[in-house]
Amino acid sequence: MKINLILPSLVATFVIAMGSLAQADTKIGLVDMNKIFSSYYKTEQAKKRIDEAQSVAQKELQDLVDVFNKNLDAIRKLNEELNKPELSKEAKEKKAKERDEKAEESKRQEKEIVELRQRRLKDLQDQAGRMRAGIVEEIRKLVNEKVKSDQYDLVLDKSGMSANGVEIVLYSKDSADFSDDIIKTLNASKPKDAAASSPAESRKTK
Repeated sequence: MKINLILPSLVATFVIAMGSLAQADTKIGLVDMNKIFSSYYKTEQAKKRIDEAQSVAQKELQDLVDVFNKNLDAIRKLNEELNKPELSKEAKEKKAKERDEKAEESKRQEKEIVELRQRRLKDLQDQAGRMRAGIVEEIRKLVNEKVKSDQYDLVLDKSGMSANGVEIVLYSKDSADFSDDIIKTLNASKPKDAAASSPAESRKTK
């Protein structure tokens, strides 16, 4: 998911402002928020935690589904037995009652499965949203510190897209991009024994 420092609705204002900025002694910097986000070791760690939580949720749901399917099998067997002509009236009534009870139970189980699936999906979405927001906030903080220390007048997200699906930054010099500096600072706190690795590091090991 792309993380834009400049909202698409501000593109028009930005284009107008650039004309006046070009006249002044303006220091402009660039960052690639997508690159920074995906290269931060905490992003990979967060993804692993979400994957683990998703696996637990799937196991929980599968256990309920297995019980539900067993109950359906029992209902089918009872229906087959009820069709046997040699079955006594008393036995049929007993099996019919058992089947009806299991049918009611299967309805409750189906409702429970649907509700649990919805709850777990919302839990995962909320967890992912909180993790993403925390990581983005860390990145923004470092970018702001860089802006102040290097006295930038304007910083753009080169991965940002306009409302028309066109890149906001169509061309820039590499020297204006300080994404790697941000990535280096972010990953400086990475534990040496951390299992998580950045996507770039993962590709190198393959």
